[in-house]
Amino acid sequence: MKHWLFGAFAIAGLGLVGAVEAQEQSTNRVNAETDWSVFVEDDPTQCWVVSTPRETVNTRDGRVVAVRRGEILMFVSYWPGENRRGEVSFTGGYPFADGSTVTVEIGSSTFELFTDGEMAWAASEQEDQRIITAMKRGAEAVLTARSSRGTQTQDSFSLLGFTAAVEDAETRCGT
Repeated sequence: MKHWLFGAFAIAGLGLVGAVEAQEQSTNRVNAETDWSVFVEDDPTQCWVVSTPRETVNTRDGRVVAVRRGEILMFVSYWPGENRRGEVSFTGGYPFADGSTVTVEIGSSTFELFTDGEMAWAASEQEDQRIITAMKRGAEAVLTARSSRGTQTQDSFSLLGFTAAVEDAETRCGT
């Protein structure tokens, strides 16, 4: 399985940490493009854009329920030293159900991310690029997932500022 995100956030002497911890600990936000922020770390150079959802709906047995979740974040990350560019990932703030996938809907396009623990990724570089292209063209990304406790979550991310943020990260990371 592809676990790109974990390697990307071995930043600023923090060691190998999860994306959420890196987000909380990194103070290297270099830009904000409406609903998306751009972060850059050095040694090794890493860039990522990240956003939080505008709306979150949690349901169980068809009924809206209140649940506690950690940070909910969608990322696109760049590691020029490893020749990895534009990797899409998501953390839902809870452990995903074993063997489940996260559905990403952007306009009329639908994609799937595979899950492992609290993280989800696109299955290939080509799928990453298809998702990014759809995000650049779209207005909203809706991610639907299932927790290990059976709760279905739907997180809606605005794509306002996404293109500018991704282009900024690409420029800063030399892609």
